[in-house]
Parts: sequence; C-alpha cells; structure tokens
Amino acid sequence: MASQQGAGMLRTATQLMFTLAVAGTTASNVAAQTEITGGIDSRYTDNARKSDSGEVSDLESRVYIKADYTSDPGRCNANLRGTVGYSYWLDDSFDDETYGEMDFIGDCELADQLYWDAANTLREVNESSRAGDTPDNRTRKNVFSTGPRYNWRINNANWLTLSTRYENTEFSDIEDSDTERYTGTASWNHLFSQTLNGGLSATYSRTDYDSGSEVDVKTGRVTFSKRWATTDVSGSVGISEIETRFGATTQSSDGLVGELAISRALTQSSDWYFRAAHELTDRTSNLDFRYGDFQFNLQDSISVETSTVSTGFNQRFSNSSTLNVDLYGSQSDYLDSPEREDGGGVRLRYSRPVAQRTNAYLGLGYDYQTYASDNVDDRTSSVELGAEYQASRELNLQARMGHENRVSDQASSEYNENWVLLGVEYQFR
Repeated sequence: MASQQGAGMLRTATQLMFTLAVAGTTASNVAAQTEITGGIDSRYTDNARKSDSGEVSDLESRVYIKADYTSDPGRCNANLRGTVGYSYWLDDSFDDETYGEMDFIGDCELADQLYWDAANTLREVNESSRAGDTPDNRTRKNVFSTGPRYNWRINNANWLTLSTRYENTEFSDIEDSDTERYTGTASWNHLFSQTLNGGLSATYSRTDYDSGSEVDVKTGRVTFSKRWATTDVSGSVGISEIETRFGATTQSSDGLVGELAISRALTQSSDWYFRAAHELTDRTSNLDFRYGDFQFNLQDSISVETSTVSTGFNQRFSNSSTLNVDLYGSQSDYLDSPEREDGGGVRLRYSRPVAQRTNAYLGLGYDYQTYASDNVDDRTSSVELGAEYQASRELNLQARMGHENRVSDQASSEYNENWVLLGVEYQFR
C-alpha cells in the first residue's frame, strides 16, 4: 500500500511539474499578470468532529499562499489559480497536514490549427456524503488531462474539431480508485447566423481503475448555442451508453443525456442563470468540479447516472451592496448498487459596506439529502456572519462566525457546531 501511495504522489508531482513548465514557457514568451497572497487564520470550533455527542472543541490554525497567474494572449496561453497551505490542530483532533487546491488550463499552438491542451484541477472532496465535512472524511482529488486538438476550418460557416485526451485521476486516501481515462472526440459545427450555431459531436472514453474495473462510455450529441442582446442559451441533447466490466462481470446502461445553460441580464444591475445536466458517467469524472454543490459518494459503485440543476439570481444595489441567491438539486443513481441519492439546497448571501474600507456579509444555507437504500433523510442548515477590513492596499483583516446544524433520521449523523475565525492576508505582488 505504501508503494502505491508513493507511486501516486510521484505521478501527481510529475503532472504538477508539467503544469508549471507550461506556465513558465508561456511566461517567458509573453508578458503575464501574477498575484501572490499570503495568509494566516485561526478557526475555533466547539464540535471539531461534527459529532452527535461528546463534542470536542479545538483550534485549527492555517498558513497558506495563494497564486493567480494569467498570461497575455500569444502562441501559448495559460491560466493558473491555486492555494497551498498547512493546517495545525492545537488539541490534535485531527492530524496536521498540508492542503491545497488548484485550477490550471493551458494550450500551445504547435502548427496552424493544431493545438496541445493541458489542464489540472486539485480539490479536497468528501469521501462519503453521509458524514460531516471533516478532515477524516476528506481526500485530495487531482485530475490531470492533456492531449492534442485539431481545428479544421472548412469554410466561414463550418469547422471540424478532432481531439484526444489522456486523463489521470488520483485520490490521496482511497484505495484502488485511481484511474486513467482515454477520450476521443469528433465534432462538427455550423454557423447558421452571427448569433446561432449548431452541430454534432461523438465521444468515446475508456477508463481503467487501479482495482481492475473498466468503464466505457459512448455518447452522440446534437449541440447548439444562441445569443441575443441580453440572453445566452447553449446546450446539447443526445444518447449515451455506459458499460462497466470487472472480471467476468459486465453491466451496461443507456439513455438520453443532455445539458442546458441559460444566462440573462435582467437589468444593468441584475442577472439570472440556469444550468442543468444529465449524464452517464463514473465517480472519478470531473462532474463534481463543474457543479460545485454536487458530490459523488466515493464509497458506492463505479458507474453513476446523474442529474443536476442549478439556478441563481444576482443583484447589485446603488449603495454597493450585493445579493446572491442560488438554488440547486441533484440525483445520483449508482447503477450497480441499490443506492440512490437525491439532494438539493439553497444559498443566500448579502454583503454591503458598513464603514470606510469595511465590508460585512450575511450568509444562509439549507441542504437536504435523501438515501433510497435505507430511507434516511439529512437536513443541514447554516448561518454565517463576517466582515473584512482593508487596512491598506496590500493588507486585509477578516473576522467570521457561524453556526451549523444537521437533523437526520439516523441519530449518529446529527450535530451542532458553532465556530469563529480570525485571519489576515497580505498581497505581495
């Protein structure tokens, strides 16, 4: 087991070195914008383990560095945003550890219309949606992908795109869940007008798990996008087939899949969005990255039929205050197990200036999760109040406090938590 973890960390390190090399190459060719921020914060909680009984308080202190890099447009382009830090628990409720998150996307034009793409996403994700969001229930998920892409512009109204990708997904704490994915895509697009285009796409992916399982997904779609003065609509609809193999056991499923995205400017100071997707996929895909409130239960089966929907409203007021309202819903049907999870929730955040250089905000949240296998419902509510003071152009001071409560049909899943956080950030450049 130790050798497997070491090999996994080595692969991750190699991927990150490649990421930085691409960014470095871009930086050497064109001017770039870079921001580097350092921070320290301490968070006191009266229920560190989010337990239903025997609550234990603790103080978690973190030191971190955030980097934001964007290259100027050129032959090579790159965007990198990431955080790396170290977390220390005063009373040892959890092990001290490094943590991090990163989003990188880059491409280089190798020849006329021929590109090489690379991307890397690193996140802390929960292993089980049934347990609370604590370090013991988190694992680092790193998704690295790279490959060539050829854009053939047939004429002013038609173009063909061919691409292949190699994708590697690694988890820091879960045995036999790392995967290698190979994807090929061919798509044709037609420009019907300056504001309307549509096309066809076909995708095949092959995913190999360290456990020996294999997942094949074949998908054909019709795609479209339409733009008006204040509204953008895009989406796709098609058919997908997923086949999972482990040893002599084979299981397959097929059905309709699709996506829809709508964004609309209601006024000069308000906008609205709607997003929905239905996919046949496996639990190591990047669907949880694309839909932030969605999460896979990594302890359930490999192949998953997912449905996600989210909508939101943003309002900017004349006194510089803002209101954000977001709602989401999701369903995960694990195809080779009896588990099906339905979830949903609402987020509300209101922020406004309360004094010179000081902004305050109020955040409210409500989430529910239901599990079909044992008819268990979980309901979690939260409230958060915070303020930020800009002491200088480079220095920010932060203060937050909050409460979280979970009520469940399973008593061991219930908890109450109160917490307070103080922090400071300094922008070096």
